This record gives sequence, structure tokens and C-alpha cells, in this order.
Amino acid sequence: MKIQDSMKKGTAEMILLRLLKEEDLYCYQMSLLIKERSHGIISFPEGSLYPALYKLEGSGYITSYEKKVGKRLRRIYYHIEDSGREYLSYLIREYSDITQGITLLLNQSPSKADEPALCPADMEEEQQGLGTPREEPANA
Repeated sequence: MKIQDSMKKGTAEMILLRLLKEEDLYCYQMSLLIKERSHGIISFPEGSLYPALYKLEGSGYITSYEKKVGKRLRRIYYHIEDSGREYLSYLIREYSDITQGITLLLNQSPSKADEPALCPADMEEEQQGLGTPREEPANA
């Protein structure tokens, strides 16, 4: 399994809940929105989203309902529940903490442990010799 696949799998629930926070969606819509909003960096084939949707539904974070489209076509739409909104907030906090910790680890060497960490863009500029790390404005 590629690292990117593993990371996507670990964030699928958070991404799906974030989309459903805006409106009820069916699976194919979610797949398209993920690819569109991430500018093609993240994509999930429609079928790969169902396990996460079933898990979220089984936990009571989302519900589903069938909607008739046209004469014969029926789509399953998913709706976020209040418990899903709470779970999304929890997932975002956890994700933020983890990514902050990883960024700190990637930016520090043992001799620089007490120095402020660089953001990924600053790291790239520093490695390429394009500039000095950005400093926070004095009035921030």
C-alpha cells in the first residue's frame, strides 16, 4: 500500500463528514467534490468510499435515505447528524494536533530543538537557498 493511500484512508471519515456538513450528498457527488476541491491531489474512487460511509452510518454519525431521480433511478443520499458534527470537530482537532507535531518533528534537528519550527514552505525555501524563514508580524 502506498503511503498516500494509507493517509487517505486515515482521513476519509473526516473528509466525508466535512462535505456532508454543507449538504446531503450521494456517494458519486462526494467522490467528485473531493477531487475537485483538492485540485486533483486527493481522489477516491466511488466504491472505496462506501466502507467509510457504512462505518459512519453504523456509528450513528450519518444517516442515509433514498431519493428517486427520474422515473427509475434511485440514489442514496447521506446526511450528517448532530453526533457526526461533534465527531467531525473531534477529528479536526486530532488531525491538527498530529500534523502540528509532525511539522515540528520535520523542522527540528537535535541542536535546534528550542528554535521555532518552520512551515513546509519555509523549509523548501531554506533548502533551495531562496530566502530566510518568515517571521511572525510584531503585532500578531
